[in-house]
Amino acid sequence: MSTNNLLQFCINLTSAEGFPEPKRGKVRDIYELNDKTLAIVATDRISSFDHILGEAIPCKGQILNRIAAFSMEKVTDIIDTHIIDIPHPNITIAHKCEPLPVEVVVRGYLTGHAWREYSSGLRILCGESMPDDMKQFDAFPDPILTPTTKANEGHDEDITHKEIVDRKLISKKLWDEVTDVAFKLFKRGTEVAASQGLILADTKYEFGLLDGKLMLIDEVHTPDSSRYFYKESFETFANTGEEPEQLSKEFVREWLKAHNFTGKPGQTLPMLPDSFRIEVFEKYAQLYRVLTGEEFTPVITPEFDHTLSEILKKYV
Repeated sequence: MSTNNLLQFCINLTSAEGFPEPKRGKVRDIYELNDKTLAIVATDRISSFDHILGEAIPCKGQILNRIAAFSMEKVTDIIDTHIIDIPHPNITIAHKCEPLPVEVVVRGYLTGHAWREYSSGLRILCGESMPDDMKQFDAFPDPILTPTTKANEGHDEDITHKEIVDRKLISKKLWDEVTDVAFKLFKRGTEVAASQGLILADTKYEFGLLDGKLMLIDEVHTPDSSRYFYKESFETFANTGEEPEQLSKEFVREWLKAHNFTGKPGQTLPMLPDSFRIEVFEKYAQLYRVLTGEEFTPVITPEFDHTLSEILKKYV
C-alpha cells in the first residue's frame, strides 16, 4: 500500500459498540473494561502547543504504542508496568492503576524548558540547582529530577520535591521510591539510546499504584515523551556550534510556528496538508526504525471500531 493511501485509514475518534464512550485524552481513548482493567487505544491524533491538531497522522498511534511496548520491555527488571497485553498495534490492555498526581521529568542535558528558565537567569528549577556557566545542550554533572503537576487543561506547573511532600500529594517514603526508580529508568533509557547511536536528553515518566505497589504507567522513552539527539550530530555541534538534530516531534512544532501558530489566544490552528501528514508519518516511521532497530510495517484495520469492539469483549 502506498503511503498516500494510508491517509484514509487514520484512527481519530474511536467508538466501540457495546461499550460506553471512552475518556478521551489528547491522543488516547481509554475504555474502562472493569474495576481492574483498562483498554488504552493509541489513536492517530497529534497534539502540539497543548492543542489537538485537526488532521490525524497515519499510523502514528501504532508506531508510538509499539515503541512504548518495546521500551517498557527494557525496564521490567526495574519496575512492573501496567501492560497486561497488546492484542493490536493500537491497543494496550492495562491494569487500572491509581495515577500519582505528578509527572516526573528527568533531565540529563540543559535544553527545552530547563534552558528557557536558565537563560532567563534562574539557577534553581523545581528545587534542583543548575551550575553557573552552563551553555545550551551542556550535560548536567548528574541528571536532575524536575517534577510537574498534572493539569487537566493547559500547561503543567513546576513543583519542588518539598512541596510534593508538604502538600501531601505523595508521602515522603513513596516519593523517595519514585525518585530512585526514575533515575534508574533514565539510566536504562540512556543505555538503550546509546546502543542506537542516540542521546537521551530528557524524558517524562508517569507512575501509579496497583494495590499499593508502584507501577510504571502511560508510556516510556517514546519520542512524544522524550527528547533525543543523534550522537553523531551532537558531536558535530560540539565542534561547530550548529544546533544538534533532535529525534522528537519538534519538527511538527517548527511547522506550526512557521505557520504562525504557537497555541496563543486568538491564533488560528492551521490545517495540515496531506503532503505534510505523509511527511510526519515518514518521520515517525524513521523514529521507530532508529529507536527499535526494526523497519516499521503498518497494520491496516479498515473497520477499526468493529475490530476494537470484538477485541475488548475478550477482556471484559
